[in-house]
Amino acid sequence: MFILNANEPKKLANYLQNQGWLGFGETIVSLSKPGEGNMNYVLRVDTGNRTFIVKQSRGYVEKYPQVPAPAARVLTEGAFYQKISEEKMVQNYMPKLIGLDAENNVIALEDLGKANDFTVLYDLKHQLKAEELFALLNYLNGLHHKFQKSVIDDELVNLELRKLNHEHIFLYPFMEDNGFDLNTIQEGLQELAVPYKNDAELKQKIEILGALYLAKGNYLLHGDFYPGSWLKSENGIKIIDPEFCFYGSREFDLGVLMAHLYLTQQDDTLFALVQKRYLYYRELDLTVLNGFIGAEIMRRLIGLAQLPLQMDLKTKGKLLRFAHALITE
Repeated sequence: MFILNANEPKKLANYLQNQGWLGFGETIVSLSKPGEGNMNYVLRVDTGNRTFIVKQSRGYVEKYPQVPAPAARVLTEGAFYQKISEEKMVQNYMPKLIGLDAENNVIALEDLGKANDFTVLYDLKHQLKAEELFALLNYLNGLHHKFQKSVIDDELVNLELRKLNHEHIFLYPFMEDNGFDLNTIQEGLQELAVPYKNDAELKQKIEILGALYLAKGNYLLHGDFYPGSWLKSENGIKIIDPEFCFYGSREFDLGVLMAHLYLTQQDDTLFALVQKRYLYYRELDLTVLNGFIGAEIMRRLIGLAQLPLQMDLKTKGKLLRFAHALITE
């Protein structure tokens, strides 16, 4: 198996030429890391005349090698890009797929150029602009509407990666002893989490939500629709990293989006805009939507997938109570 390695540019150039992703006479001028990705090994290839992205998935999470993950997950991401290329409006929000190498679990993607993700929102000093939220919702409108099925099947079922995500969202945060001391994140956070880890009613509701997440559904979802997957580029808002994609319930994508609006303390007017601009809001099961919002808030505050959230303990406590109410009431 070929392993991408920024320290071996000659080997990489040969590999890219064999794949047809590097043209005859093209060379690699430089290699760089395009962003702070968690899951995969990602490089920006600069030939002097153009740039593109290569991404490889391995049998573990790149940022946390001790965490196993499906080795071929990037191929599901590639299949998602192939699927959405049929619909120009959705494709315009995402990088184009250049190529896919199933043998080595590598995809090549269009480089979106100079861009920053929206994780800056976690400093709680930045507000999402209305037009930025419109773009995010426009993307979801197109994705959920243009790629829906009347008959549920196994296309893009992505069950292995969803099982991994399920553990992080619906299991680990609510385990009494998951081996993760939250006080290493913030003093007092572990004690704040204890009542929720011991709440039988909450855990029962979480189990139901988790089963719904694992179930197959009618709508194509991005699957990880949070600020780390949103880019502000020179050509507007772009969406990346759909590796957790699957056909499921629309409430999940929208719930994750709304959870991060709460986590980043966005203005109340944005929540009204979600209801107005997400075209299918009235069709949603609001109990399920609220449940997914609450679960995402809780897992980001007391789970393993922590955010660079500049938030004091008192505010986290308030958010946890709010999330608990969303799930249980």
